[in-house]
Amino acid sequence: MTANRPKRQQTDILDLNRARAAHATLGLAGSPPAMGDPLPPFWHYFYFWEVYPPTSLGRDGHPAVGGFLPETGLPRRMWAGGQLTFPAPARLGKPAEKHSEVSTLRHKTGRSGPLAIVTVTHQLVQNGTVAMVEQQDLVYREDPAPGAPTPSPPLAPQDEVHSREVAFNPTLLFRYSALTFNGHRIHYDRDYCRDVEGYPGLVVHGPLLAQQLIHFAHDLLGSLGAFDFRATSPLFDFERATLCARPDHGGLSLWVRAEDGRQIMMARARPAA
Repeated sequence: MTANRPKRQQTDILDLNRARAAHATLGLAGSPPAMGDPLPPFWHYFYFWEVYPPTSLGRDGHPAVGGFLPETGLPRRMWAGGQLTFPAPARLGKPAEKHSEVSTLRHKTGRSGPLAIVTVTHQLVQNGTVAMVEQQDLVYREDPAPGAPTPSPPLAPQDEVHSREVAFNPTLLFRYSALTFNGHRIHYDRDYCRDVEGYPGLVVHGPLLAQQLIHFAHDLLGSLGAFDFRATSPLFDFERATLCARPDHGGLSLWVRAEDGRQIMMARARPAA
């Protein structure tokens, strides 16, 4: 990237009704959020929507690149992972700001061919205090060639100490897309998934899987100070999966394992200091 890194600032109110809709959509136990409660980790993605008219969308339903996000010359976009810290709580019902900057753009060659990796740094700020810092990694790649073999995914570890079974369906994927105003067609358009991107089913959102791991880690640790994750293989709406965790140097190593044993996502979590 040059010194002129693209930047963006958004302002939103951390609306209580949207938080309650998220609580219901994710099927969380306990009472729904109340006014003034801390915003749960990773829930900033239910706010600060990117709202564009249809003419400003790409073929995949995402906002077209070339504005805030750079043009990479590669058509397929996936969320590859991220690193988050939570230095202070943000409170529901109050306004907040999200400051974003494109940090890096890297080109490389992976198992499936040419890749472009874009890293975006976000800060969630409320009342002048930074409540969350995130580095978000986006990967762009070519369309699959007809008949091209799918790269073999890694196998997930089997040595978890804690586990939780999870399942997904088109209704959950639709509601999560609506909560995040995510128009990416791989999450709801089965024909597009099969005919354009070569997937056998609807793709479960990477952030939704990360959110499941974050809640799992929070339940085990009692608090969350940092969370890093990386997607390694897509999961589809017709598959069940297992959230796995084991203690790791005062925190947790976590991963998502599909029914066939492949690794979907890996992560690390640390409790708040």
